[in-house]
Amino acid sequence: MAEDSDLERTEPASPRRLEKAREEGQVARSQELTTFAVLIATAGSLWFIGSIIMHKLAGVLESGLSMERAFAYDQALLLPRLFQLAVDGLLAIAPLLAWLVIVAFFAPMLLSGWLFSSKALMPDFKRINPIKGLQRIFSARGLIELVKAITKALVVGGVAAGVMWFYKQQVLDLISLPLIAGLTGMGRLMVLAFILIVGAMVLIVLIDVPFQLWNHARQLRMSKEELRKESKEEDGDPQVKARIRSLQREAARRRMMAEVPKADVIITNPTHYAVALRYQDRSMRAPKVVAKGVHLVAARIRELAEAHYVPVLEVPPLARALYHHVALEAEIPEALYTAVAHVLAYVFQLRRYQTYGGEAPQLSPEIAIPNELDQVSVTN
Repeated sequence: MAEDSDLERTEPASPRRLEKAREEGQVARSQELTTFAVLIATAGSLWFIGSIIMHKLAGVLESGLSMERAFAYDQALLLPRLFQLAVDGLLAIAPLLAWLVIVAFFAPMLLSGWLFSSKALMPDFKRINPIKGLQRIFSARGLIELVKAITKALVVGGVAAGVMWFYKQQVLDLISLPLIAGLTGMGRLMVLAFILIVGAMVLIVLIDVPFQLWNHARQLRMSKEELRKESKEEDGDPQVKARIRSLQREAARRRMMAEVPKADVIITNPTHYAVALRYQDRSMRAPKVVAKGVHLVAARIRELAEAHYVPVLEVPPLARALYHHVALEAEIPEALYTAVAHVLAYVFQLRRYQTYGGEAPQLSPEIAIPNELDQVSVTN
């Protein structure tokens, strides 16, 4: 049962899934919104410039119905004349057509924003599969589209019938008007009826847009297993990442151990902690911690120090303070300058004694460590 629930697509799409779907041209689209935008743009244009268009088209019609005497004797003049009338008619409606093309281009962006995907232009033979087509027709989506079409027909048809009934007297009065006045009045009535009918489609748009957004999100849902796989692809397999971190720690430990033979002194706890210090007065402002560790790592540091004749001193408070408060390759804080200076002074005196002899040096029995840096004092 748990495996079945993992395979069910119950989780919202991840940002990566949404981005990938968008790259493939798969976004929420509402054909009703685009249709409504084009129709309302048409209605608005006809309302404001309809009379101009009608006047130009009336001129084209009047010119087409009139015939000069030369056309009766030379039929070769008819084709150029017909071409000129077609051009004049096209120029009359060209502003309207250009405006509708612009609206049709930008209307889909109201829902999904700007999107250009070359993948959407690639041929997909699954779209012309008749079996898939029948499945889409008889699917839940096909049923919803059928309900939308019936609702649209009822709403638009009902509004159109209401408009015709309401303006029936004005339509009958057009018969008694002169030709130009009648055409103008008829045009205004048609535009008004068109606007009212298009306005009725607002109901269809208000239903279709939320549905398309919901359906798009539903189609992109992911199962828990898909989310886990995607997380592994993005962040990497946890076991692989753990192995990489382990290798990185091992490499860092090897680099750290390589610095132990170069250290000036190893300060211990004596068994729990071991910290290696190095100081070069010409290149360093203060001594640095070049290696540190606890338990087995501390034991390995002591072994390397003894093998390479690096002095090992037992100063527990200083060892604890250096281990807990100084990072690798970092300089010691000013609060430890005095304590470390005592230790380094002893180490340098010890080297001189081992080389030239004389009186053996003695390490200061009291090396002061600030209470805030002593781990024992902090924990207590």
